[in-house]
Amino acid sequence: MLPPMETPNPAAVRRAPELLPIGAVEEFLDSQGLGAGRAEASRIGDGASNLTYLVEREGARVVLRRPPPPPLPPSAHDMVREARVQIGLAKAGVRVPRILAVCQDESVIGVPFYVMEFVDGVVVTDELPPALDTPEERRRLGFELVDRLVELHAVDWPAHGLDIGKPTGYLERQLRRWSGLWDINATRDLKACHALGERLKATMPESAETTVVHGDYRLGNVLVAREAPARVAAILDWEMATLGDPLADLGYLAATWSEAMCDEHPLLLGPVTGGEGFAGRDELVARYAQQTGRDVSALAWYEAFALWKASVFCEAIYGRYLKGERADEWAAGLCDGVPRLLDVAEGIL
Repeated sequence: MLPPMETPNPAAVRRAPELLPIGAVEEFLDSQGLGAGRAEASRIGDGASNLTYLVEREGARVVLRRPPPPPLPPSAHDMVREARVQIGLAKAGVRVPRILAVCQDESVIGVPFYVMEFVDGVVVTDELPPALDTPEERRRLGFELVDRLVELHAVDWPAHGLDIGKPTGYLERQLRRWSGLWDINATRDLKACHALGERLKATMPESAETTVVHGDYRLGNVLVAREAPARVAAILDWEMATLGDPLADLGYLAATWSEAMCDEHPLLLGPVTGGEGFAGRDELVARYAQQTGRDVSALAWYEAFALWKASVFCEAIYGRYLKGERADEWAAGLCDGVPRLLDVAEGIL
């Protein structure tokens, strides 16, 4: 859910052996038949929520994912659920890393965790792999991202055991939840957030159908294959996946897609897509509509909704900056960045 701008906390770095006791990990991998001998682990990814490690040993190169250190909010950072989502999606043909093992026994490393296959690829933000750095491949990459979203939203979720949320009332629950989170996260009195939340509630469209939704679908949450033709190798970060309105994913993708002359805001985390050759937001939306037959005429509401939610979790990040828990420039910039998100959302709606 959080953008990939996390600067590791020095205290967390010092606690690395505690967060991932390598001896216990080796024993668990032994029990699952995943390689042999001494293992080495290194933190990968810059997410600010769950922790991801590359673990290498003879005969195995795998990825281990665990929650942050306790205490954890109830129902948050549920590794078993996240693994179950990916297992179900893999059976449905969605491009996700294959789950190799799940550990629910907290005595092993102190928290539940899971192990998945290592998928080679790159997370694209401000530059492309050389083989994809042509106008043709840039355009292909944007459409590939949309096509994989179409594939996700076509999953027959009951048939694959993906009962991962209530099948109705998604938008109402989201509006209620994020309004409550603002009250918890707020560091200042920004009346625009409550006002926009009320306006979204008053103009909320009726959800036409229920699909699996990713909840944070953007270029920065996929692995892109290094060689042409441009291809999404795997979709990552399923922590927020649930059942809901598929246009919420499309609105989030559109609102966070950088393009030339777009309104600047802190969630434009893939500036490379503003370059020559990349499809624009309207083209991506049109491709989704053409592929699915869904009515996207109300998409502006979903884009504003996405940025309103972003203002809430970005305010939480800014609060961590004020407490000294983050020291990076991006977090500091949220002093002005959160009001900017609200301004852009208001302009869209």
